[in-house]
Amino acid sequence: MQERLMSLQSEAVEKIEKAESLKGLQDIRVEYLGKKGPITEVLRGMGKLPAEERPKMGQLANDVREVITKKVEVKQEQLEREALDQQLSSETIDVTLPGSPVRKGNAHPLTSVVEEIEDLFIGMGFTIAEGPEVETDYYNFEALNLPKNHPARDMQDSFFITEDLLLRTQTSPVQARTMEKHEGKGPVKIISPGKVYRRDTDDATHSHQFMQIEGLYVDKDVRMSDLKGTLTMFAQKLFGEEREIRLRPSFFPFTEPSVEVDVSCFKCNGKGCSICKRTGWIEILGAGMVHPNVLEMAGFDSKEYTGFAFGMGPERIAMLKYGIDDIRHFYANDIRFLEQFKRA
Repeated sequence: MQERLMSLQSEAVEKIEKAESLKGLQDIRVEYLGKKGPITEVLRGMGKLPAEERPKMGQLANDVREVITKKVEVKQEQLEREALDQQLSSETIDVTLPGSPVRKGNAHPLTSVVEEIEDLFIGMGFTIAEGPEVETDYYNFEALNLPKNHPARDMQDSFFITEDLLLRTQTSPVQARTMEKHEGKGPVKIISPGKVYRRDTDDATHSHQFMQIEGLYVDKDVRMSDLKGTLTMFAQKLFGEEREIRLRPSFFPFTEPSVEVDVSCFKCNGKGCSICKRTGWIEILGAGMVHPNVLEMAGFDSKEYTGFAFGMGPERIAMLKYGIDDIRHFYANDIRFLEQFKRA
């Protein structure tokens, strides 16, 4: 039995030294030290030995097991070190090589137009106001001189959530809420950019979700001439210093009088082209003097305070500014489209 144990030790040590992989080394360890290995079999046969030889053989078997275990541990450390050296060698990075260029993102064309418009009006003393996109019927309609069953409500096919809640059809509710907060004391000078929603069939010029930027100025002695001057400066800053505007009579329930605002065509300078439909003018927004009923419902004395309001669609302005022929491009997230609007 002693010779058998020494033979197993020599055999195992030789195989361990020749092992070339951690898996092969693990297989050798299981082969000799496992429950079904030869050393375990030798120990099971010790019952056949005389009683006085059993301690000696047991000690020898434990020594052999310990020698094999230590050899495995040493070899495992060697193989792991070699594997790490090989990995480090294969993954060496040449720090002198130029780095890969990092692609920079760019602002969405709508974002660029909205920010440009915001900057223009902030420069004229306006502040930015925001409000909820899920709005009550009162602020979306009634506070804007559109009582229930008013025929003008049909102009805005709405997404109602409940009888009293809907997705706002305009950002005008922000104006009503802001005026309420002022508790009848002016001035109020804000613009309110944001998303609005209407039940509409999506096509090249319509979308069920789009953006609006509305403006409001309420104070003592605010006149129509103030509105015209403000919008003239806006048009010239956005489309060119040589631009002119014209006001055409129109109707909006929350303003009186109401006007449609056109800007002289920036492509043909008013001579007539395909963009302006040969008229020399392009419609860009609606505006008017705030209706006295709207002022009164917001807590203002309409005999003491007057104001003007206007509203525009950034999509339409961006389409005109950049020559875009389909509003759906803004929402398709086509990287080929968006990359055309990189900022300098």
